[in-house]
Amino acid sequence: MANHKSALKRIRSNEAKRLRNKYQHKTTRNAVRDLRIVEDKKEAEGALVKVISLLDKLAKNNIIHKNKAANLKSKLTKHVAAL
Repeated sequence: MANHKSALKRIRSNEAKRLRNKYQHKTTRNAVRDLRIVEDKKEAEGALVKVISLLDKLAKNNIIHKNKAANLKSKLTKHVAAL
């Protein structure tokens, strides 16, 4: 266990950040999954904007790598265009 007050605080803050990152990442994965199963093009185009925004936020905060975000956005855009 940590011996310094600053180390104890770091443990608490790291746990809070981990939970927040996990929530955001899981929410985005669910949004991507939901977008892939949509059949209606209009609905998919609306959802695509929201998913791209979520991916950009994750990449900006280093929760996912920026290239992973770019690859996902590219694949999802192609998927929606093919509907």
